[in-house]
Amino acid sequence: MRRTVFNEDHEAFRDTLRAFIEAEVVPVHDEWFAAGQAPREFYYKLAELGVFGIRVDEEYGGAGIDSYKFEAILYEETARAGVSFGGSGVHVLLGLPYVKLLATDEQKKRYLPKFVSGEEMWAIAMTEPGTGSDLAGMKTTAKLSEDGTHYVLNGSKTFITGGVHADQMIVCARTDAPRADDRRHGISLLVVDTKSEGYSIGRKLDKLGLKTSDTAELAFVDVKVPVENLLGEENKGFYYLGHNLASERWGIAYGSYAQAKAAIRFTQQYVQDRVVFGQPVASFQNTKFELAACKAEVDAAEAVVDRATEALDAGELTPAEAASAKLFCTEVAHRVIDRCLQLHGGYGFMNEYPIARLYADNRVNRIYGGTSEIMKSIIAKDMGL
Repeated sequence: MRRTVFNEDHEAFRDTLRAFIEAEVVPVHDEWFAAGQAPREFYYKLAELGVFGIRVDEEYGGAGIDSYKFEAILYEETARAGVSFGGSGVHVLLGLPYVKLLATDEQKKRYLPKFVSGEEMWAIAMTEPGTGSDLAGMKTTAKLSEDGTHYVLNGSKTFITGGVHADQMIVCARTDAPRADDRRHGISLLVVDTKSEGYSIGRKLDKLGLKTSDTAELAFVDVKVPVENLLGEENKGFYYLGHNLASERWGIAYGSYAQAKAAIRFTQQYVQDRVVFGQPVASFQNTKFELAACKAEVDAAEAVVDRATEALDAGELTPAEAASAKLFCTEVAHRVIDRCLQLHGGYGFMNEYPIARLYADNRVNRIYGGTSEIMKSIIAKDMGL
């Protein structure tokens, strides 16, 4: 079936991006993998390519295209090549929606031009040690100073993607105590300059997968944050987080679909070239059946993400629909990538083969952005159960 989600402009962007990846990423990606992160200078190249400004208004230096379809192509093309752009994904997918939704005109003028140019990279700090998906249980505090000019931030965060290279960090912190009838009350969003005194980056975490993505622990000790850096209204941060979780979960769903599709591509090439017992692995019935079953699942996932993308662009993707897309696509990718690795035999366990890296990278998709169990709870609640 012919896909209708992309037009000529999208395909032209795909061609440009594919050439960029082949020239700028593929030759050095193994070095990034060994180093545990992409170099900061690479993000300037992404900025020059226009990746950071697609959904930013023209007055701030962006293209002013209010669509996630170009980001969808980013997922497809990086997965296709078996590479990643490091922790830069959170800059656009996670950081930008909060600025667009909540920032005042003054804040947009202050933040967005540097966002587009790559001069300032953004990330968001939600998760804390011991809280996991329970965001209402966060302990990090931001107390207003006596003169009302700034907040004093104290606490810690963990699993922060983009945390090493970030220049501006959206920190979720308690500006008020939770209410007896509403644990979610009292959370606010503050934009924190990572060069601020008392702001420190702890360990760069050694992860199972996503090796080129800088993921860190953060600590805040009496960090002064100007009141002008409050995003949105005080104490309503939890509701803002919920509003933007739909786009985040769409991104995880789409990335999972793209990884599964890439896994089939890598495996099809491998089984056609690999000879055992005097014949290509592709000639065995089991290989054909396994890959056919995988393709059927990926075709279904493609239909799900295409529908979700259209709904997201139209502003109609509900939290339950985003949860459903994430649950389905991450589970499909889990099954498909595992079966594709099996068809590689022992070579599938070697990091020099892209299927091994895909296997490790994909595992977190059923955890971050809300676990599969949380997705099921959201869907069940929407069903009235």
